[in-house]
Amino acid sequence: MSGMARRIAFLVILPPRTLLLDLAGPLEVLRIAGTVQDRVGFAVSYAAPQGLTRCSIGLDLGGAGTLPATIADGTVVLLPGSATRVLGDAPDRAEDAAAEAEIVAWLRAVIRPGHSVVTVCEGALLAARAGLLDGYACTTHHASCERLLAAAPRARVLENRLFVQDRDRFSSAGVTAGIDLMLHLVAEWAGPATAVAVARTLVVYMRRGPDDPQLSPWLEGRSHLHPAVHRAQDAIAGDPARDWSPALLGRVAGASPRNLARLFRLHAGMTVTDAVNRSRIALARDLIAQSDLGLEQVAERAGFGSARHMRRVWRQFHAAAPSTLRTAATR
Repeated sequence: MSGMARRIAFLVILPPRTLLLDLAGPLEVLRIAGTVQDRVGFAVSYAAPQGLTRCSIGLDLGGAGTLPATIADGTVVLLPGSATRVLGDAPDRAEDAAAEAEIVAWLRAVIRPGHSVVTVCEGALLAARAGLLDGYACTTHHASCERLLAAAPRARVLENRLFVQDRDRFSSAGVTAGIDLMLHLVAEWAGPATAVAVARTLVVYMRRGPDDPQLSPWLEGRSHLHPAVHRAQDAIAGDPARDWSPALLGRVAGASPRNLARLFRLHAGMTVTDAVNRSRIALARDLIAQSDLGLEQVAERAGFGSARHMRRVWRQFHAAAPSTLRTAATR
């Protein structure tokens, strides 16, 4: 990890009655993402207004630092939510209210442009009380959307969403939606293949809400658990331009070509040829948007025989021509 090109600092704020899944789910995504690639790493620290924070399952969380007077530019502040009830002893409501007020005051004083704020579940309510969601689209647990709107009347509260990204504010719905949001962020920072690897390790689906953008082409057909199909998909995603003959892909997957074709249709909802073409078109899109290569060079690097061949396959997935994407990217 010493040659890592980028390191992203996270500061996690522990509220009273921290909902443990809100905390552990997103942080496990970061931990695993740091083990499966070395381009992006994550430095995580914790702060809390109390020395010990009682979490939702009745366990006291220790080791967090005090709320710092300042934080570095580029820091991502993560706000997990709180449980209404804690397993075991009843919490001290007055003490908890004072701790929450301290967090809100700290957020209002410290968060500046250049800091990103990520909220999980009712963590959005703390951000709202600090005025950090004014003018932003956001979401929270479906049972708390009205409270969020009351706390942030100048925010655009969106219901029935897994997560919402609006500039440097990232909010997610209840509990496990924090995992979805963090997978989305890891895909942006370290690439879709990393997010897929993390999701498979956690045995979770790559999900999106009904109004979110279409699933990335790199992630299409990955919401299944069949190991042979995943092995083939991993190989294709790792080298889309390779000549993936049925025999070669079958050897990689550990299945006969005929059986692999059947498994792809059953579990990925597409043919093997479709899977290869989708990856090649996704690679071509990246090359067009991120380089000055001509279309013939793009086609060659993406595994197509010619630009004409690439355009023919492109039309199966996109209404606009590749040149349109290049025009948009240079505006």
